[in-house]
Amino acid sequence: MIKSVSKIVIAILFSFLFIFCGNKTDLKNSSTTNNRIEQKVDSVLALMTLEEKIGQLNQYTSDWTATGPITINPNKQEEIKNGLIGSMLNVLGTTYTRKYQELAMQSRLKIPLLFGLDVIHGYKTTFPIPLAEAASWDMEAIGLSARIAATEASASGIHWTFAPMADIGRDPRWGRVMEGAGEDTYLGSKIAYARVKGFQGNLGDVNSVMACAKHFAAYGAAIGGRDYNSVDMSERMLWETYLPPFKAALDAGAATFMNSFNDLNGIPATGNKYLQRDILKGKWNFQGFVVSDWGSIGEMVKHGYAKDNKEAALQAITAGSDMDMESNCYRNNLVQLVKENKVPIALVDEAVKRILYKKFELGLFNNPFKFCNPEREQYELNNPEHTKAARDIAKKSVVLLKNQNNLLPLSKEIKTIAFIGPMVKPKRANHGFWAINLKDVDSSYIVSQWDGLQNKVGKNTKLLYAKGCDIDGEDTNGFSEAVKIAKQADVVILSIGEGWNMSGEAKSRSNIHFSGVQEDLVKVIQATGKPVVVLINAGRPLIFNWTADNVPAIIYTWWLGSEAGNAIADVLFGDYNPSGKLPMSFPREIGQIPIYYNYFNTGRPADNETNTNYVSAYIDLKNSPKFPFGYGLSYTTFKYSDLKVSKKQMTDKETIEVTANITNTGKVSGEEVVQFYLRDKVGSVVRPIKELKDFQKIALKVGESKTVTFIIDKEKLSFYNQKAERITELGEFEIMIGASSADIRLTDYFELID
Repeated sequence: MIKSVSKIVIAILFSFLFIFCGNKTDLKNSSTTNNRIEQKVDSVLALMTLEEKIGQLNQYTSDWTATGPITINPNKQEEIKNGLIGSMLNVLGTTYTRKYQELAMQSRLKIPLLFGLDVIHGYKTTFPIPLAEAASWDMEAIGLSARIAATEASASGIHWTFAPMADIGRDPRWGRVMEGAGEDTYLGSKIAYARVKGFQGNLGDVNSVMACAKHFAAYGAAIGGRDYNSVDMSERMLWETYLPPFKAALDAGAATFMNSFNDLNGIPATGNKYLQRDILKGKWNFQGFVVSDWGSIGEMVKHGYAKDNKEAALQAITAGSDMDMESNCYRNNLVQLVKENKVPIALVDEAVKRILYKKFELGLFNNPFKFCNPEREQYELNNPEHTKAARDIAKKSVVLLKNQNNLLPLSKEIKTIAFIGPMVKPKRANHGFWAINLKDVDSSYIVSQWDGLQNKVGKNTKLLYAKGCDIDGEDTNGFSEAVKIAKQADVVILSIGEGWNMSGEAKSRSNIHFSGVQEDLVKVIQATGKPVVVLINAGRPLIFNWTADNVPAIIYTWWLGSEAGNAIADVLFGDYNPSGKLPMSFPREIGQIPIYYNYFNTGRPADNETNTNYVSAYIDLKNSPKFPFGYGLSYTTFKYSDLKVSKKQMTDKETIEVTANITNTGKVSGEEVVQFYLRDKVGSVVRPIKELKDFQKIALKVGESKTVTFIIDKEKLSFYNQKAERITELGEFEIMIGASSADIRLTDYFELID
């Protein structure tokens, strides 16, 4: 596997080294390049009419496919030829992007179009959904996934992806948790950074696309987990928890940001000056441009924040939203608003310059058809190296939740396996939500779970199949056949969960238990007395208490993409030892939601799971999650020992080195994600009971030991106070190193002194 993806890995590592380790000459050259681009932008701007300027602020969808309600505009082609459209989305393939770009080249100033698309977890080669990739805790793999997605998308004429989603998600009822990195700010920030670097590489190269950090901001905290809903939170919570991943994306060089659908403390994000001008373009000095989410400028009317689309356009441009995606508010109203002196022309010019700059940076003015090479498209969409990488990343994303009596890995000498469930044979469903549906591309290249198992076991093992039931619905007629098949087998593998279209945008669920009669199917199969392995396919944490308590082996497979079947088979039979760790806490019941590991303690904490008398606890349920953040098993075991802290006191100008030994004490090689948490024991505001501050993923052979090292510095001890100011405070801190947020193996302490 290492050899098979070596060229891709080397390319991305060299790209990272160039970006991270540029010398002073590089910086000087970069500054010179920026000045030249700015001069070119100013030259173009000086030639533009007001109508052409506002045209650059409009983004339309194609009429072929969409991620929102399609707006049919019969004059679209004429508007492009007249220079009145700056960007298109949902235009796929070099044939179609070239046709639209040729129209733009008929305009007076021949300003090229930008083509954007939701390339969320792959283009043709589909990788695990982002939440699954987050479970790998592997930044190199996540960056490689984004790099390959950018390579394929750019080869198909795409300049710009609407990813990564940097929203923190603590409510699994929200369908878009599948698109993010989970509940933790530190992990989410690392992943946002890696994905931006992967997508963009060296922006302007033909293999790179612009990234878009979305949704700015706090979209993941929608009340009730209901998509598009309101968000209400303190400034401290905003800065401490929800903004850092966006700042990480910006630090990685994210070319664009997308505002969010929600209102934040009563102000829709699209018209929120505090978010877009004060923070993003002000405090953070963001130099790219901001695009609205689909129709979100016009939606401020339904929010009750604007009386009509004209007022919405005024609010959005004033607040710093540069490009209007599909609401037509800028197109229909900005000219008049400028002429009425309600919108200064300087605001329009600023937005246009930001967009033109990116078009120059991509090299589109030099060659509008730079990304329209059909030969390159054909090659990259059929590159076997991409398939190999997809399989590798999919394996790393799997989480082993339970393995009673070491049922797994399965022996390749098993004579008969019953493979049962509604997820066994579908192909395209393995892509999950946000997969790109390419025209003229069938689904034969997608490896179903059935095919993956067949590829693995060969002719020596007999595979039996029964569907059992549908993903949803109450029909149990297939149970009898499933039981009959199960009784003939040496082991049963059950593949169940939620449908690929049950998690994603506009896919909020009030009930996140197994849908339909799937858990009833588990019960009747378990009752046969056969060893049972359950595969759970999902885009979010689900609730499955009976299965968790009664079935001996459970693997959370999420939606793993094109190579799902092969990757799952690799894990089932031990050709890959699972190393995934949960990026979100799994609740016991819906009533616990939102649930996350780094909560604040109360004055009456529940010190154990049995005492519920006048403490912060449920009288009918444990406080703890069913499966905690950071949890994941392996086919081997790891011993944590020899914690050493370089000193017990430090000032904020010093650092402390923390080391520990990790030993593989099992019978097979494996990887472990060693997690480093801190607790600020006393603060001027209440601090979380623990916070992830670092982690290392290490590979260990049988009997091998490695020393992991973590550095504590001022940044790791800083937090936001009530005024949303970043501060550090003197006092004692607890060090915790463990295998999950709930499995702390080593502890110590140190003190921050003056």
